[in-house]
Parts: sequence; C-alpha cells; structure tokens
Amino acid sequence: MKKNKKKQQAMELIFGAHSIIEFLKAKKRKLYSIYTTKPLPKSYKRVEKYLPKKVANIQYVSRNVLDRMAGSSDHMGIIALVSPFQYSSKIFDSNKKEFVLLLDGVKDVRNLGAILRSAYCTGFQGVVLCKKGGALITAAAHKASAGLAEHLDIYISPSIEHATNELNKAGYNLYMAVLDNGKDATKINYKKPICLVIGSEEKGISKNVQDKGTLITLPQRSADISYNASVAAGILLFLLRQKASLLS
Repeated sequence: MKKNKKKQQAMELIFGAHSIIEFLKAKKRKLYSIYTTKPLPKSYKRVEKYLPKKVANIQYVSRNVLDRMAGSSDHMGIIALVSPFQYSSKIFDSNKKEFVLLLDGVKDVRNLGAILRSAYCTGFQGVVLCKKGGALITAAAHKASAGLAEHLDIYISPSIEHATNELNKAGYNLYMAVLDNGKDATKINYKKPICLVIGSEEKGISKNVQDKGTLITLPQRSADISYNASVAAGILLFLLRQKASLLS
C-alpha cells in the first residue's frame, strides 16, 4: 500500500494537445498513461504522431471523468499521466545562459504559463521561480505555456532574497520591472548577462530587493493604469533580448 502511494506521488497530469505534444517532443520525462474519449477527439489525432510505438496504457473514459481529473474542462479531450517536472538543481551559469528570467510572487498559473511561453519564444534560456509566494509548474501552468515550459531550464529558489543574491553572485545584471520611478525600458543599453525580474500581479517586485538591480519601467498612457503581468513580461522579454543582441 505504501509503495503504491509513493508511486502515485511520483506522477502528475498534463492536459491539452499542445502540452502533451511538447512533452513528447522534449523527451525529458516518462509517459505512463493517456486518458481520452471514444470516439477519439481531434486533439488525440494531433498527439498520436508523436506517441511512442508502444504506449503503456491508454484509458478511454467519459468527458466528465476528464473534467474531474484535470479540475477543468479545458483539456481538449486528452490527459497524460507523466513523471514529475524536472527542475534544475542549481542556479544558472551566466557564461552559458546569458538571458534568464526571475519571477517574484507571480501567483496566477495562467500568467505564469503565459510568461514562460514568452520566455521560450524570445530566446530566454532559464527561469527562476520563488517557492515562497509564487506559483510553480502545475498542469494548468504547463497548458498556459502551450507546453513550452517543457523546453525551459527552471530553477526553484526558496525566496526572492535568496534568488537575487544567487543571481548577483553568478554575475547577472538584474533589470527589475516596476510600475513607475524606473528608467525608461526602451532607452536603456542592457548589459549581458541579463536577468529580467518580474513581480507579482498585485504588489510588484518586493521592496527589499529593489536595490539589487536596475529599475526599469515600460512607458504607458497614464500612471493610474498598468499592463497585465504576463503582457508586460512579454514586451520586456522581447525588448531586452533584441536590444542586448544588437549591442553584442
């Protein structure tokens, strides 16, 4: 009984065609089972060509069962039971990864997933998440990333204080996105290796670490509005990557 419980804890769900396809393409962890419906949904046919020749276990269940398993109806008719997400065991080497992202207290898993998707698309090579106060990689976050989280090196730091200290020691130049009182993000000459820091949806970057890097602000129409965290992150990820690359 204890052995079975331990095995269950060593598995997790991912759902949706994009998530499962990127999981299969990455070949970083193990597939245990596929859950889908009969007749087969279109999403299964998209996933099928990436599946290994011998899938250990395909379970045909009702859509209601899939809803309960995923805790959502947004599974596109297909769920995979897989081994846990593999996080990096140590902070990144700034000589090998020149562009990394640090998230401070981003709690919404959909925002987290969207930011990870943008990080991958813009060529950022590593992401640091903070265990204290922030979301980690869940099935919903994985789906919101369109499965692209699977291709990123992601490290978990105990806290934002620990993360900024580690990144500074590793030689990264931290650029911290704040709502106001930062330098105009479009007019800075960014110096590699770069770490972009994005704060929480409500409070932004923790005040006690804002002296660890350069504060930057995206221009906006007026001071009483703000970008969504994932939108701001997407703009800044692209901006920093392009401006730093032009200078290299």
